[in-house]
Amino acid sequence: MASPPTLPISQSSTGGGLSQTPIATPAFRAFLSRLSSSVRQGFAHRRPWYELVERNSIARPDNLSEAVFRIRRNLSYFRVNYITVIASVLAISLISHPFSLLLLLCLLAAWLFLYMFRQSDQPLVIFGRTFSDRETLGILVLSTIIVVFLTSIGSLLISGVLVGFAVVCAHGAFRIPEDLFLDEQEQVNPGFLSFLGGAAAPTVAAAAAARV
Repeated sequence: MASPPTLPISQSSTGGGLSQTPIATPAFRAFLSRLSSSVRQGFAHRRPWYELVERNSIARPDNLSEAVFRIRRNLSYFRVNYITVIASVLAISLISHPFSLLLLLCLLAAWLFLYMFRQSDQPLVIFGRTFSDRETLGILVLSTIIVVFLTSIGSLLISGVLVGFAVVCAHGAFRIPEDLFLDEQEQVNPGFLSFLGGAAAPTVAAAAAARV
């Protein structure tokens, strides 16, 4: 008596948990590489820190117009240092609130791995339900609004940036800029974040390629 034919058995996940979503690893690595090179390029324009605290160049401005002139001139010269100061104040503010920092990192990771660097042909499945790209984007946007604006993270970020900006403005108003010499090429430079322009387009293109 012939045995019945063996039927193929397909293994599927029935646990209902989060599916293993393939990540576009090359695109993510390219993103990290370009980000790292952009940061290094930006810090290459950083001024020596001792120039910020040189005692002979610190004096109270005579009037408001002189203070504004000093701030504008010092912002052009110390822009990388000032951004570093603001970022440091913001980092200290977040580190002092570890739960908010953890929540913010989780939100960033969700954007990176669930949307930006997830291949579009690999659907997102959570608890047995498949989410389209539009639904995933809507959930991430809604989660961002809730986390940033309906929790203490939003006020924490704003207060950190404002404190750092106040420190920068105070230093810029009291730092005499007469001994600072800007190159003509740097005077035409549109700003601190201009060094990111060259890497921004390839990074966006890499993220878009990961979605295809």
